[in-house]
Amino acid sequence: MMNSKNILITGGTGSLGKAFIEHLRISKINFKKLIIFSRDELKQSELSKHYELFPKFHKKLRFFIGDIRDPSRLNTAFYNVDYIIHAAALKQVPASEYNPTEFIDTNIIGARNILDQAVKNQVKKIVALSTDKACEPINLYGSTKLCSDKLFVSANQFYGNRVCSSVVRYGNVMNSRGSVLPLFLKQSKENLFTITDPEMTRFNISIEDGVKLIIYALLNGKGGEIFVPKIPSFKVIDLAKAINNKAKFRITGIRPGEKISEKMISNSDALYTYDLGRYYAILPAGTKLIQKYKKYKKVPTDFFYSSDANKNFLSIKELKKIIKIHNYS
Repeated sequence: MMNSKNILITGGTGSLGKAFIEHLRISKINFKKLIIFSRDELKQSELSKHYELFPKFHKKLRFFIGDIRDPSRLNTAFYNVDYIIHAAALKQVPASEYNPTEFIDTNIIGARNILDQAVKNQVKKIVALSTDKACEPINLYGSTKLCSDKLFVSANQFYGNRVCSSVVRYGNVMNSRGSVLPLFLKQSKENLFTITDPEMTRFNISIEDGVKLIIYALLNGKGGEIFVPKIPSFKVIDLAKAINNKAKFRITGIRPGEKISEKMISNSDALYTYDLGRYYAILPAGTKLIQKYKKYKKVPTDFFYSSDANKNFLSIKELKKIIKIHNYS
């Protein structure tokens, strides 16, 4: 499906963006062109130099400096693009509480800009990245991402058949920018971990599985779905113990906008959620899209998907294995 296609990824120099680029390099997908759209010219330069080691692949890459807040720059970047992966966002919860307008301008207005310019340039498909914090949000970051999700879902009705956009929602990506692992690795050297709450749990997805989810949504999305992966949870304190079980702990208390546990599917979502096997799909209510998923089983009406009630929990031993396999150190 992606053969001979022009693909663009916003936030392409981030952790997920770089993993997506590398997936295209090692796969047999014969795409035509990949545009890496981001604001950081240094990261773009470093990424370009890295792929100069693979000349045939490098020839297919285009590096666009720009901001999703700028519609005119998006209009230029989207010319002749077939598929868009939207990964750009402001993501830090404490920063969102202190700088709300910046998060609104990037995460919400930026999402609208992408949709407007994608329709103008006749882009065929969009997959937008979301977060578990968009489910029943209590912080501004989660609220902006929920609003963004709603924009990408409703665009399929608002713009009609001029756009096909879906959303992928997942939890903590181990060792990505902003995750707790880099902090714990640093604190381990001082034999003292700062833990906000000993009962705190989070979903965990590998960056490889995050890329697979994007590819799945791109290939299978009909427009309007929020795809949710079935992934394990872990206790944050267990992650610290997996790194250094001899270190001491200091309990600091929950930060503004933070939850003890996260949800990816709420009780309200359950009414429109279907079990696809490896993934769940939350469908928009009152649309014809539901007819296309009739072959799949609906989840029970009292269903919810939260990190603390997850049936699949990573043990300290399993967390140690993940850290070792991926060479996180």
